[in-house]
Amino acid sequence: MKDDRRHPMRDSHQDREAANKTPGTPQTRAPAYKLAYDDFDFMCRDDLRPVRLQLELLKPELLMQEYGVESTIVLFGGARIPEPSKKDSARTKTLADLSKYYDEAREFARLMTEVSKQNGHKKNVIVTGGGPGVMEAGNRGAADAGGVSIGLNIVLPHEQVPNEYVTPDLCFNFHYFAIRKMHFLMRAEAVVIFPGGFGTMDELFESLTLIQTGRMKRVPILLFGRDFWEKIINWEALADAGTISAEDLELFRFVETAAEAVEAIKAWEGKGDARSTLPGR
Repeated sequence: MKDDRRHPMRDSHQDREAANKTPGTPQTRAPAYKLAYDDFDFMCRDDLRPVRLQLELLKPELLMQEYGVESTIVLFGGARIPEPSKKDSARTKTLADLSKYYDEAREFARLMTEVSKQNGHKKNVIVTGGGPGVMEAGNRGAADAGGVSIGLNIVLPHEQVPNEYVTPDLCFNFHYFAIRKMHFLMRAEAVVIFPGGFGTMDELFESLTLIQTGRMKRVPILLFGRDFWEKIINWEALADAGTISAEDLELFRFVETAAEAVEAIKAWEGKGDARSTLPGR
């Protein structure tokens, strides 16, 4: 991180180094003596949760600003979807069949990154959850184009590491799901969603809800694979029941190929508009 200090005061790095060289005594070894910002046990206290939330919001924000990232193309999708060459390892036939979307995600990210390269990787930078499956395909496609991409990883109970295609300087790790979701959508110019499980559903409906309620300006929301999504979710039943309005079904669109998705983003109507009223209320 750049040192942008504009004051003559001694900085926190210097004091941390000096404090770590203090002669060992009962006093200096006591937890109370540690500098607050260098005391991990103190920082992990329940009382410090507001500070940790702020830090998780600030760190990626500042680093992306320094890198020059202004807007992103968000790519969500299943971590368990294999690349086609490895589809025999899939746990189910359906999962193996969904491997075609690995290639579509990879190609979509490549096409979008070719455009992003032209503006110096400032606009429409691919961002994924940084993990395997469709997320890997998105970062891989950006790498195919010789571009950069972002990975927003999260600590999980099982072992999880970023995929090898995330740009290292844009590879982040989160403790709080809520802050991670904010970073997905704060710069979003489009949200592209491939087949997936609970996590993908959560990200899809979070995005739709924010736009539906006018809390977020409208951006293209594209769902890859109509057959999958219409089998999993009965969209029309929601509208028929009145729990959503018929107009809400216009907030997203189905696509099948990377090229179709790119064209849909270009031609999206109503982009940047925010609802002031909720249809059906």
